Amino acid sequence: MSSLPRRAKVQVQGVLPKDEFSSFSELSSASEEDDKEDSAWEPQKKVPRSRKQPPPKESKPKRMPRVKKNTPQISDDSEVAVKEELNSSVAIADTALEDRKNKLDTVQTLKTAKTKQKCSAQPHAAQRTKKLKVDEETSKASNLEGESNSSETPSTSTMWGGTCKEEENEDDFTFGQSPLKKMKTETCPQGQPVKFPANANNIKEEVEMNWDIVQVLSERTNVEPWVCANTIRLFNDDNTIPFIIRYRKELINNLDADSLREVQQTLEELRAVAKKVHSTIQKIKKEGKMSECLLKAMLNCKTFEELEHVSAPYKTGSKGTKAQRARQLGLEGAARALLEKPGELSLLSYIRPDVKGLSTLQDIEIGVQHILADMIAKDKDTLDFIRNLCQNRHVCIQSSLAKVSSKKVNEKDVDKFLLYQHFSCNIRSIHHHQILAINRGENLKVLTVKVNISDGVKDEFCRWCIQNRWRPRGFARPELMKILRDSLNDSFKRLIYPLLCREFRAKLTSDAEKESVMMFGRNLRQLLLTSPVPGRTLMGVDPGYKHGCKLAIISPTSQILHTDVVYLHCGQGFREAEKIKRLLLNFNCSTVVIGNGTACRETEAYFADLIMKNYFAPLDVVYCIVSEAGASIYSVSPEANKEMPGLDPNLRSAVSIARRVQDPLAELVKIEPKHIGVGMYQHDVSQTLLKATLDSVVEECVSFVGVDINICSEVLLRHIAGLNANRAKNIIEWREKNGPFINREQLKKVKGLGPKSFQQCAGFIRINQDYIRTFCSQQTESSGQIRGVAVTSSADIEVTNEKQGKKKSKTAVNVLLKPNPLDQTCIHPESYDIAMRFLSSIGGTLYEIGKPEMQQKINSFLEKEGMEKIAERLQTTVHTLQVIIDGLSQPESFDFRTDFDKPDFKRSIVCLEDLQVGTVLTGKVENATLFGIFVDIGVGKSGLIPIRNVTEAKLSKTKKRRSLGLGPGERVEVQVLNIDIPRSRITLDLIRVL
Repeated sequence: MSSLPRRAKVQVQGVLPKDEFSSFSELSSASEEDDKEDSAWEPQKKVPRSRKQPPPKESKPKRMPRVKKNTPQISDDSEVAVKEELNSSVAIADTALEDRKNKLDTVQTLKTAKTKQKCSAQPHAAQRTKKLKVDEETSKASNLEGESNSSETPSTSTMWGGTCKEEENEDDFTFGQSPLKKMKTETCPQGQPVKFPANANNIKEEVEMNWDIVQVLSERTNVEPWVCANTIRLFNDDNTIPFIIRYRKELINNLDADSLREVQQTLEELRAVAKKVHSTIQKIKKEGKMSECLLKAMLNCKTFEELEHVSAPYKTGSKGTKAQRARQLGLEGAARALLEKPGELSLLSYIRPDVKGLSTLQDIEIGVQHILADMIAKDKDTLDFIRNLCQNRHVCIQSSLAKVSSKKVNEKDVDKFLLYQHFSCNIRSIHHHQILAINRGENLKVLTVKVNISDGVKDEFCRWCIQNRWRPRGFARPELMKILRDSLNDSFKRLIYPLLCREFRAKLTSDAEKESVMMFGRNLRQLLLTSPVPGRTLMGVDPGYKHGCKLAIISPTSQILHTDVVYLHCGQGFREAEKIKRLLLNFNCSTVVIGNGTACRETEAYFADLIMKNYFAPLDVVYCIVSEAGASIYSVSPEANKEMPGLDPNLRSAVSIARRVQDPLAELVKIEPKHIGVGMYQHDVSQTLLKATLDSVVEECVSFVGVDINICSEVLLRHIAGLNANRAKNIIEWREKNGPFINREQLKKVKGLGPKSFQQCAGFIRINQDYIRTFCSQQTESSGQIRGVAVTSSADIEVTNEKQGKKKSKTAVNVLLKPNPLDQTCIHPESYDIAMRFLSSIGGTLYEIGKPEMQQKINSFLEKEGMEKIAERLQTTVHTLQVIIDGLSQPESFDFRTDFDKPDFKRSIVCLEDLQVGTVLTGKVENATLFGIFVDIGVGKSGLIPIRNVTEAKLSKTKKRRSLGLGPGERVEVQVLNIDIPRSRITLDLIRVL
């Protein structure tokens, strides 16, 4: 049974193509030459080394054939057992025997050359390596001869004889997942392959703890352990969330981006706890205070609160606990004797009249009590029992008005927390927004908060301790039992109860903050994915009173056509109307975009009045209101100055407001996400967590929409998965110097864009084929010859080197300037070969991509064969095949944002006083919170739909949605339930989502 996991590793690794783990095989070789003892893989050391020293091309198939030979020797029964052992739900297939036989001679020749090269540089290491390789060749030959009739698992004697060390090093690189996701050939353009360890649920962290990180991660996130293990390894290999979501779906069991982000954040939190634990251990060891019991207790800690509880007495500068002072007096032996040998204990023998703390029997009893209380409060089984007990009993959180003088607290703040001045709720049923509100009130010194644990919990806890965990081993006299009971009461009241309160508050706050951040992320995603309004000339209006309304007219391609300032609210409205009409007619502009800031209501009424009078005839003018949150901050930023040099910052705001309707994503990514204003309690949550989540959401949105690399801005490009500010800058500089990118392979020539970065970003970068064909034809006419030498494969992308056998530099690589139609799709370059084989199967060509005939061919082929059968024939997964089908079917200018809501264009206005209870209106969601949905119904004040009125039955059945909740930009039909004019509050009921 113990050999099963190792055979699993051999099988899983063996089914990969020969260049699948090229960089990994180089690492293993280096490890054998440099190290004389087995060592665990450390990602910080190994991965960078493989990047700095890429292996020559001829060494790539170096060692994989040996591993392949072992694959057919595992029977089908053992394969099923292996899958069950690894908790993997992905199928594993074998490669063809004929291919291995045909390539054996070539591989042997390459290995001989490689061995000779190493002999000249490192004779001792080469001798050891040569001996291992001789054993490998012997194993290969015997395996090839007996492969056809081998159905039993192989004897491990030959295998371990030559590759024992290699198995140890490879242990961290392969595991039970489908290698077919990354099936490649030599002619297929690829990024860096993904490497995974063999035991799906056995991950070695840098910092070892007494708990398994995979298991704890699974418990906290409610995600299957094998998915957690895969996710950890994907993140360890520097994969980004957009790349994982689109191209590694089978490894994460179709998790969505929010769930994957939650797993990532929880993983980082656990690692931070482990790191803090070990730094604390080292500090205590230096002070000479470490004991075996303390070490075990610290390695059991899973949260910062537990660590604080265990390590607080040992902090530098601490005067020590009562238990520590009692131990210094030598009373620990008496405490242990009370539990282990109570019949032999005599407390009178510990009396020392001249020593403080030992002078009387009462002092000794109190000292023993303190030591026992400390032992009880730090015992893992005892804490687990009380935690489980609290889970099943009534534990509530209470808040009340703080007893402070009115001078220290603002009366307005007190009124805000009216709901929480006499508040009590069970911790299992309290809402996240209530926790955040209570915390805010406590920070403002308005509220006092406490956790209430019933006396019944304490009584049952003490009874269990005396009868079970802390029961003396033998008869204890009544006076000793009294000490034990007092110890239990003291331990619960002074140590355990405060610990539980901190844990409950920390857990509630952490969950509430995470949910608030997730809500912000969902709102931001919905806002970023608002459907663009292309092909329109727009007038952006930044409203204002004294300083006037700033106007900016932009073309359908976002170019600034005209800027101006009009004074609509200073008695000059009629005269300024002529100027506005003239501008609209001159630029044939019929859409006005008004920012929702100061004077928005008056400006909206002004335009609505002119539209109702048909003042702009013959133009049919409409207007919409858009959030201008962050526009003023962006207008004075260096990015805005670089993009619009010489333009007044106030006019830049008007340009930004117009562009937010034309292409919301391209404009909003220029603004720091937290300034967009679609969150809840965003200033009360962890700013580090908030920034990381929002940046990740922006990256996800920009990547999934995709960018045309030849026309996109540097700001947009830096948010693509795998890229950053420096890489985006280098790409733009390369484009300006060398002209537009012809195909994705040219990205590899950009400085700072290595194989890993290329792998992460390539699938999200688009190259418009019409633009490239025009450019290529112009280049051909002007020069008659295109720079570079290349030989193209079926995917038209192969790169040739000027010098073979040397370490290639980016300047020594020439790429054919030939377009590849697959570069306009969401298909990743690593799957181009599969896409070409699929195209040949259906009888299609690259120039039919996105056309109706391609869709017809795909549909008929799918009806005839079925997805699973086709994926099996192409030696890939269903998920990868679906990405290929989507890429081939979607039109060239496809944008999935068109499925989302467009801005709500209007011609008239309604006032708050015009509303009546029962009125049915249509509106647009402005913000979503944990307690309700804010809807703009066009009266200058947003109405609130309480969360209890948002039910699944009222949501659209046909519309694709990422969650049951509503998000910014969605159009809804609502009914007015209540109007509070003095407080400007409108309560709404959701009728349906439009």
